[in-house]
Amino acid sequence: MRAPRSTYRLQLHEDFTLFDAAALVPYLRDLGVDWVYLSPLLKAEEGSTHGYDVTDPSCIDPARGGPEGFQALADAAHGAGMGVLVDIVPNHMGVATPRANQWWWSVLRDGPESRYAEAFDIDWAAGNGKLRLPVLGDNGDALDELRIEDGELRYHEQAFPLAEGTFTPGDSARQVHSRQHYELVNWRRADNELNYRRFFGVNTLAGVRVEVPWVFEESHAEIRRWFQEGLADGLRIDHPDGLADPAGYLEQLRELTGGAYVLVEKILEPGEKLPASWSAAGTTGYDALAEVDRLFVDPEAAAALTDASDAEPYRHMIHDTKRAVADGLLHSEVQRLVRLLPPGSGLEAETAADALAELLACFPVYRSYLPEGAGYLDEAALNARVRRPDLEPAIEVLLPLLQGQGGDGEDGLGELAVRFQQTSGMVMAKGVEDTAFYRYTRLTSLNEVGADPSLFAMEPHDLHLGMMLRQQEAPDAMTTLSTHDTKRSEDTRARISVLTEMPQEWTEAAAELAGLLPLEDRPLAELVWQALVGTWPLERSRAHAYAEKAAREAGDSTMWTAPDEAFEKQLHALVDGAYDHPKANAVLEAVVDRIRGAGYSNALGAKLVQLTMPGVPDVYQGTELWDHSLVDPDNRRPVDFEARRTLLSAVSDLSGEDGLPEIDESGAAKLLVTREALRLRRDKPALFTGYSALVATGAAAGHFFGFDRGGVLTAVTRLPLGLERAGGWQDTTVQLPSGTYRDALSGAAFTGAAVKAAELFAQYPVALLVREEDA
Repeated sequence: MRAPRSTYRLQLHEDFTLFDAAALVPYLRDLGVDWVYLSPLLKAEEGSTHGYDVTDPSCIDPARGGPEGFQALADAAHGAGMGVLVDIVPNHMGVATPRANQWWWSVLRDGPESRYAEAFDIDWAAGNGKLRLPVLGDNGDALDELRIEDGELRYHEQAFPLAEGTFTPGDSARQVHSRQHYELVNWRRADNELNYRRFFGVNTLAGVRVEVPWVFEESHAEIRRWFQEGLADGLRIDHPDGLADPAGYLEQLRELTGGAYVLVEKILEPGEKLPASWSAAGTTGYDALAEVDRLFVDPEAAAALTDASDAEPYRHMIHDTKRAVADGLLHSEVQRLVRLLPPGSGLEAETAADALAELLACFPVYRSYLPEGAGYLDEAALNARVRRPDLEPAIEVLLPLLQGQGGDGEDGLGELAVRFQQTSGMVMAKGVEDTAFYRYTRLTSLNEVGADPSLFAMEPHDLHLGMMLRQQEAPDAMTTLSTHDTKRSEDTRARISVLTEMPQEWTEAAAELAGLLPLEDRPLAELVWQALVGTWPLERSRAHAYAEKAAREAGDSTMWTAPDEAFEKQLHALVDGAYDHPKANAVLEAVVDRIRGAGYSNALGAKLVQLTMPGVPDVYQGTELWDHSLVDPDNRRPVDFEARRTLLSAVSDLSGEDGLPEIDESGAAKLLVTREALRLRRDKPALFTGYSALVATGAAAGHFFGFDRGGVLTAVTRLPLGLERAGGWQDTTVQLPSGTYRDALSGAAFTGAAVKAAELFAQYPVALLVREEDA
């Protein structure tokens, strides 16, 4: 298997196509990138900016450049000695526009008799033989708004097929609708009555049964072509937890690709490991992100920030948010689990639903992979018994069924056991990432996909241990700091984390802001102020969009399905006040001025650690410069690559101490760090085959973190405000391995011995040392 030495993620859409990506290859090559990493290519819903709503798996999206564009990109990348990694979406398809998805159109037209009925995960019996489509609005009797037009059933701009022989001239649209294989229902009924599996709570993304052999073959025929024709070199698998049999699917991919490099977008909880049986090189790197971030958080601030926060204990919060999701947004999935109980279970439907929802709320990870993951079910059951002792008899009945005892489905499991595994990840994602992360606001830089915000900081010793394990167990897994799904970009988080070095100053400033611009929802106000601190200055429109999305995701004071106009007016007034209220603006800007420099230091340190640590580093588009973004769609804004080309050329003309770029708002310093690390990873891979910790001694030793990869040494500063208050590095020294080393950033030379930290970091708060004989 050929693995990349680094990747660079590009988001493709109609305004940045495969042809644009091909034209960017020379810049990426100059930057030091080894592989180009592409967002989904297959034909998606018209206007899709992300590509995860695939409507036709048989072809590359013309809007993204089509097959000609992919050929151009592959030729450009391979011609430059680079590989191509492509994101694919096996779990679901886009069905927002039925006519655009011929598989879905066929199912709507022909019902269970359609060839494609088997491809989608539909419970026909639950809908009395019909597929429920939650598309109707709230305005009176929406069925009266149906019409027959051009041989189709129409509802406003939406079109649906008519089954053969169901329309007679003179029939009303309502009469015709009653004869179809589908039932159009009010959109609010989805959460309780939907009878097809969807992606999380998105009605327009229908789950696909890729475990069916012909479905796999037909949905992957185009992907197979990519490898047969040498266009792609690896795959990134979106949301494997949604699949009935992830291990089996990955084994099929191994055969399809000829054993190519494959990564999975798998969220691992702290201490959890990827199943060893999977045919995958590792995850897409959220676990690495969580570890690196916490190196730059001061553990001493935990108590102060906890005391200042109104948030309830995190473990209780996420139980409650997950339970609310199981009882609300995803209750239709729980109801389907209930319907799968064997007739002799002895459980009433209401009791079974209550117990299943409680087990889902107590589940400690995204999903188990039975039979290896049976221990997670046991853990969930123990927690459920503590919280709901009244449910113990029901749990006793459910547990063996959920563990697959006596089953006959995938790997000998029953359908109930398989489907519970698919459901637990949905509940975790919606209850934690999309709800609790917007409510638990002690320190929002920790509220990131794949992370546990209750774990406040990581000591250097523990991070070294994690790095060593990564080198031994998953050397080809991806590492990342920013993605299209992160809640905040790497530089935003790096700046917010500086607040832990000044907890009293921050809590006083936050209290003053709360007095000047009050909001009824204090945790949300904290979240918004931290977002502004992390991104300031940013366009007012971006701030308003983020605040509104965050408030509705949190769901405490307003929500997507029932916006509270009065509250949202107050929220938008707070955002405007950050710009227009003289005193509030002054308080905000004073905090930002205080932490900006330390934020740059944290960002450079995190970037260098991530780019040189064990694993395959990914650079998300544009983050070679400062990127102070918030959650999507903010983090998917267009990237000015021309500006980056120009700046890279300027940085390339600089050399040595006299030409070192300043650490300023231009981002040139970050570009230099990124370029030098990527070039070393690509051009000198033999220097990245080991891992050992570097040791510092002296008064400020706790502010140092460094490691030796086998000829390349990484050294970074942590907790820079504390270092400044303590009087700098003073007598602190760093023990380098024997030999002579040159800093790839500043050009300064050091001999293996006790080197003064003040000299090592004389130019930058980071250093990238290369052994002279290897330079």
